[in-house]
Amino acid sequence: MVLLLAAALFINYFDRGNLAIASPLLQKELQLSNSELGILFSAFFWTYAPLQPLAGWLAQRFDVRYVLGGGLAVWALATALTGLASSFALLLVLRVLLGIGESVAYPCNAKFLGQRVAAHQRGLANGLIATGQSLGPTCGTLIGGLVMARYGWRPAFIVFGMLSLAWLIPWRAATRDGATAVTAAGANPLSYRVLLAERSLLGTSLGHFCGNYAYYFMLTWLPLYLVNAQGFRIDQMAVIAAAIYALQAISAPATGWICDRLILAGSSPNRVLKTAIIVGLCGVAAPMALCAVAGHTVTVALLLTAGVFFGVQSAPLGAITQTLGGPRAAGQWMGIQNLCANLAGVSAPLITGFIVHRSNNFFWPFAIAAAITLAGVLAYAVVIKRVEPVPWP
Repeated sequence: MVLLLAAALFINYFDRGNLAIASPLLQKELQLSNSELGILFSAFFWTYAPLQPLAGWLAQRFDVRYVLGGGLAVWALATALTGLASSFALLLVLRVLLGIGESVAYPCNAKFLGQRVAAHQRGLANGLIATGQSLGPTCGTLIGGLVMARYGWRPAFIVFGMLSLAWLIPWRAATRDGATAVTAAGANPLSYRVLLAERSLLGTSLGHFCGNYAYYFMLTWLPLYLVNAQGFRIDQMAVIAAAIYALQAISAPATGWICDRLILAGSSPNRVLKTAIIVGLCGVAAPMALCAVAGHTVTVALLLTAGVFFGVQSAPLGAITQTLGGPRAAGQWMGIQNLCANLAGVSAPLITGFIVHRSNNFFWPFAIAAAITLAGVLAYAVVIKRVEPVPWP
C-alpha cells in the first residue's frame, strides 16, 4: 500500500510539473508572456490549496480507496485534455481542474499512515512517498523534456494523462479487501474548531509553507530559468533538472530510514524529527541564497545541493504531522496544513513571474526563496513545542 501511495504521488507531481517543462515551447506557440505563464503556474493552486480542508475531511470520513481513486481519475483526464488546449483561457481552466483532482492526495496519505504505520516506521514510509514525489519531477523533466523536444508538447500531455489512469488497476486490486477502510478511530472527524485551537498545527502549517516556497519556485520556473537565463538547450535542461529531483529521491528515504533507526534505538521522536527538518531547511536556504549571485557552472552545483536537502526535509515533514495528529486527526491535520503550505504554490509562481517580467533576471526570486525557507526553521523550532501525539477529546 505504501508503494502504491508513493506511485500516486509520483503521478501527481509528474502531471502537475509538465506545464513547466513545456513552458519554453508553449510560450512560443501560444505567444504567452512571462506574467501569463506565472498565472498558469499559479492557477493549479487556486483550487488545490483551498480544497485541502475538504479533502482532509473526506479522507478522514470515507474510504481512502474511493477518495484517492476518484481524485486521480480527475487529474489524469485534466492532464490529457491539456494537450488539446489552444488558448490561454482553456489552459487556465484545465489547470484549475487539475488542482481539484490532486487535492486529495496528501490527506489520504496522512490518514492511511497515521492509522496503519507505527511511529518508528513512519520515517521510511514517508521517505518512500517523498521518493515518489521527487521521482515525479525527475522523470517528468527528463522523459517529458526529451519527448517534448522530439514530438512536441501536445502529444506528451495526451499520452501521459492516459498512462496515469493505469494506476487505478493495481489500486483497485490492492484495496479490494477493504485495506483502506475507515477505522473506528477515524469514523467521526474532529471539529475544525478543536483542530485550529492547536498551536502545533500553526507551526507545521507555517513551516510547510516556508519549505514549499523554494520547492514550487524550482518546480515551476527552473526549466525557463535554465533555458532563458543560463542558456541551456531543452535536452540539457531536462537532464539537469532531473538530476536535482533524483538526488531528492535518494536522500528522502535515506533520511527517513536514519530517523526510524534513531527512534527505535531510544531517541525521542521530537528531537530526531525536529533536527532532521531543520537541517533540511537550512540546507535548502543556503544554495538558494548563493544562486542569486553565482555564475553559470556553480549555479548547477548549488541546485544539485538543494535537491539533496529537499529530500532531507521532506521525510520528517509527514512523520511530524502524523505523530501530532495521530489516527484520530492525521488526515484533517494534513488538509489544513497543506492548505497553508500550498499558498506557496500560488505565491511563488506569481511573485517570480512579476519580478522576472520587471527586472529580466532571477536575483530577487532566489533571494526571496532563501529568506522564506529560513523562516521555516523558526516555525518548527519555536512554534511547535514538542513532536508528540496530541490528546484529542
